[in-house]
Amino acid sequence: MPLTSAAADAFGVVTICLVAILILFGLLCIAYSFYLRSRVRSQGYFQLSYFSGPWIIRITFILFVIWWGVGEIIRLSLLRRKGRVLNALDYKWQETICKGYIVSNLGFAEPCLLLTLVFLLRAPLQKMESGILCRKWNGKTAVYVVLFCLPMFVFQLLVILIGPQLRKDKSGSKRLPHYFTASATHGMQNAASDMALCAFPLLNTILHGVFASALTVYLFWLGRRILKLVINKGLQKRVYTLIISVSSFLPLRILLLGLSVLSKPEHFLYEALAFSAFLALLCCAGVCVCMLVYYPVADSLALGNLRDLELSRRYADEHSETISLEANQNHLGESGLIGPGRNSDASTKRGSISFRACQRDETPSGPFVELSLFAPGRDASPPGSPPLLGWPMRPPPVDPKAGQGTEFSW
Repeated sequence: MPLTSAAADAFGVVTICLVAILILFGLLCIAYSFYLRSRVRSQGYFQLSYFSGPWIIRITFILFVIWWGVGEIIRLSLLRRKGRVLNALDYKWQETICKGYIVSNLGFAEPCLLLTLVFLLRAPLQKMESGILCRKWNGKTAVYVVLFCLPMFVFQLLVILIGPQLRKDKSGSKRLPHYFTASATHGMQNAASDMALCAFPLLNTILHGVFASALTVYLFWLGRRILKLVINKGLQKRVYTLIISVSSFLPLRILLLGLSVLSKPEHFLYEALAFSAFLALLCCAGVCVCMLVYYPVADSLALGNLRDLELSRRYADEHSETISLEANQNHLGESGLIGPGRNSDASTKRGSISFRACQRDETPSGPFVELSLFAPGRDASPPGSPPLLGWPMRPPPVDPKAGQGTEFSW
């Protein structure tokens, strides 16, 4: 079935809208990550340093996703129609753009995206000293991602550059079919059309498929290791979602790209397969951004807010205790004028315990100490606060012959 302009435009508009949503969500996550980093550094949330440690690699992962999305927009035939952005270029330049898309997306953006995902999943399995808490971890990881991606980038570039020579030998006869190395073909009207339709060369697709398949197997193995360490049910669900999305969407994309190579770019089936392959990686990237960037940052900010609430509650409790102690001290001052007997009755009604130093003849003529009955778990004095009234004390020993009572101890 030939590809009509209306169908091509529909696929193009939907692709642009989905990429725009993904980019907006990615920028929101980047702003979220910067906000968490600023709170950790400015408000002293050093306990959250472990969660905010890979913030540079998280942002790098989002940037690779955005890079890939922009490349998918450039590939669209929608931009090459009459009066559109790329229509002003001749066929040769449009073909060059298609070659750049193959090298950029299949040779750099997607491999870097998958490699960054691998390092983010490996981070919890590493030691604290050499892992996320290490200051050089972000820089080392970024260098490793680029180095591991470099061979794939070089292979894709070589296939694109020497592709025309592989199709023909010295005598001019064909050695390889056109779809093995072709990155563009003529438009839907005729072979003389100036509009170039981007295609996926079979050799480049095979290289990309082998690389992505190996990383998919490794990611599945990493996910199983992480599941053995996670005991929180919520985190287990996130890891399960991440593993299922990676192990299903990535093989599906590879299969769809391989099928698209067997069809012609000017047919509807090719555009449908290419759009489905794009949609598979879009869903995988969206799930990964949610699970590895958005949710960890949101959880860390929630822990910081809980810490603020706890500090506010402690401050309020200390303030109320201070007021209560001042009221007790005032009451003690007044009770010294009224009389010890009435004060003892009032303090008993108030829920306090009075200890009285008595003489041997039980005459109530000595001073007494009052202790408040605090709630469970509140009997400890907060750091830096004044000693509470009624804290265990020992009066100076007195000669027993004088008839004074013995010392207190509790």
